[in-house]
Amino acid sequence: MDTKKDASTNSNPAQTVNKDKRKYAIVLYGATSFVGQITAHYLSEFLSESKDSAKATWAIAGRDEEKLKTLQSELRGSGTDQKVDIIIANSDDDASLDDMTKQTEVIISTVGPYLKYGEPLIRSCTTHGTDYVDLTGEAIFIRDMMDKYEDAAKQSGARIVNSCGFDSIPSDLGVYFTQQQAEDQFNEACDVIHMRVKAAKGGLSGGTIASMATIFEEVGQDKSRRKQVANPYLLNNDNDVPNVRQDNVGKPEYDDKHNRWLAPFVMASINTRIVHRSNQLSGYEYGRKFKYDEAMWMKDGIKGQVTSYALSAGLLGFATTMMFKPSRELLSKHVLPKSGSGPSKSEQDNGFFDIRFFGGTPKNNHISIKVTGDKDPGYGSTSRMLAQSALCLVQDISRDSVKGGFWTPASAMGEHLITRLQDHAGLTFEVVDN
Repeated sequence: MDTKKDASTNSNPAQTVNKDKRKYAIVLYGATSFVGQITAHYLSEFLSESKDSAKATWAIAGRDEEKLKTLQSELRGSGTDQKVDIIIANSDDDASLDDMTKQTEVIISTVGPYLKYGEPLIRSCTTHGTDYVDLTGEAIFIRDMMDKYEDAAKQSGARIVNSCGFDSIPSDLGVYFTQQQAEDQFNEACDVIHMRVKAAKGGLSGGTIASMATIFEEVGQDKSRRKQVANPYLLNNDNDVPNVRQDNVGKPEYDDKHNRWLAPFVMASINTRIVHRSNQLSGYEYGRKFKYDEAMWMKDGIKGQVTSYALSAGLLGFATTMMFKPSRELLSKHVLPKSGSGPSKSEQDNGFFDIRFFGGTPKNNHISIKVTGDKDPGYGSTSRMLAQSALCLVQDISRDSVKGGFWTPASAMGEHLITRLQDHAGLTFEVVDN
């Protein structure tokens, strides 16, 4: 695994990361969205408390000037010593996006659904050599953007890193960390890893629901999209994509080794694709026969079995309902959270997640890893992961070691990002007993 460790090594990031000086290190686009506001407050607090060497100039951006001014006032009133600038930009206005991306080293985008609103910003970043991070869980969006703009990103030097929130940092870096530990302990990588969500507490926002609705709408209208969604190697775009059959926990199963029932995990469809993309970008250091799956742990016994079946049926019913326009609109209008809404501050602070990774090597060595977060996974933790990803890309990762193109969190930032997340974002990565 030494190659991947070295890929993000930078002995003097201040001199090598950004060669053309720009006004801002970071611009947070979509700052008045639900997760955008949480991210803005976290960034403001973190940068105000950081040492001088770690501080960064930044701005908030979006299309609604009045909402941005309100957020700006809130940030100044929270006891920080910074006045955050405002940039007006709109996904319908290419000129405004270009003006924004030319001013900053990295863009944080919280403007989704990305299938509807994400492409113009990706196009602008790849044109102007601006780094980019987002929190999309839309794998087909990532593939579309790779197909259209990866050559441009490589030419301009823009590093595009998607899925820097709960989907898919815990999974991507959890697998990366598991493989590092396996190499250190056994001198071989795991050829199979099972990820299990042991526990999680947190709510969904209207923005998450809107993204899911957009994906189901695409899949319902276009049969070719269904084939894409079903492809475990959707994000592998090399000339020799592996063809190993991947396990998929799509219905209730019993885990004999841990004496628990399993249920499908709704984020598996994006997380597994990101992990396999990381394997490709590492030169298949996990192995070309590497297998990876994700599921939720339920309890043992009848209660666990009933919960597993109920959750599986609920997910199937939700997916089926969202596939058809009339039922999708009815559900979105009368049942699901509205865009701009989400868990309260108390719910975010009291949320958490506990995820386990069980790896096995070709020589039958085994390792278990625990990854935890101390905030609501979708928003409290996601906002911190997103902000630290942007800071890591700007401050820790040289353009000589990680060049322009489409990357994953593990392949672009690896150990540097794990360190940041443990030091500043409430995450832990540790080896545990089986």
